[in-house]
Amino acid sequence: MFGFCGQEARAQDDVKLSNDASDFVLLTDVVPDAILEIRYFSTYNFVGDRIDGYHQPTALLTKEAARALKAVSDDVMKKGYRLKIYDAYRPQMAVSHFVRWAKDVKNTRMKPYFYPELTKEVLFPQGYIAEHSGHSRGSTVDLTLFDMTTEKEVDMGGTFDYFGQLSHPDYKKITKKQYQNRMILREAMLAHGFKPLVEEWWHFTLKDEPYPDTYFTFPVSEASVKRETKAAQELKPAA
Repeated sequence: MFGFCGQEARAQDDVKLSNDASDFVLLTDVVPDAILEIRYFSTYNFVGDRIDGYHQPTALLTKEAARALKAVSDDVMKKGYRLKIYDAYRPQMAVSHFVRWAKDVKNTRMKPYFYPELTKEVLFPQGYIAEHSGHSRGSTVDLTLFDMTTEKEVDMGGTFDYFGQLSHPDYKKITKKQYQNRMILREAMLAHGFKPLVEEWWHFTLKDEPYPDTYFTFPVSEASVKRETKAAQELKPAA
């Protein structure tokens, strides 16, 4: 059950939707050291296309989640790492794009890279794809570590968005070093108020997320959040 739907999803019919971005900030306004590689703005993802709702390769989060992630960033920077962000807030229209893709069982062009062990027919029954995602609540982030000495991503023994047991944080058929790298990220995230997902080493949600029952619909773009809003100004690092 994957973070883009799976365990974090709610399947009820009366889902509360909102287009109000007033409590959201640009992640880089709060965590300027973060590196962004927004996979769903690109075509290098399990769908193979830019995903609906990703208008810019930027990351948005609730101010509460951004504040907590700043503490994580400060923590790992002391150890020689930076945070690299694959995804943060994900609009409902993006999740709906995933659903349409999953129903098109003939479209398997990215299968060798992201789901070689599975057929698309199992994605819904096994919980990999669902109608709603915790990312749409605005306090979930997919990320890894970037080693400032080697100037490369840290080797986690598996790639982001790989569908399978290899992605489970406690998967043991990887090297000791790869496992330790996963734990460095995990321990830093847990220490600053995030909870993990048992199926994905890269996926974390703020424990005290401010909108546990609301799924947001505005697109991922700077225009969705005013950079000089009160929320952003509250959290901007001092000059």
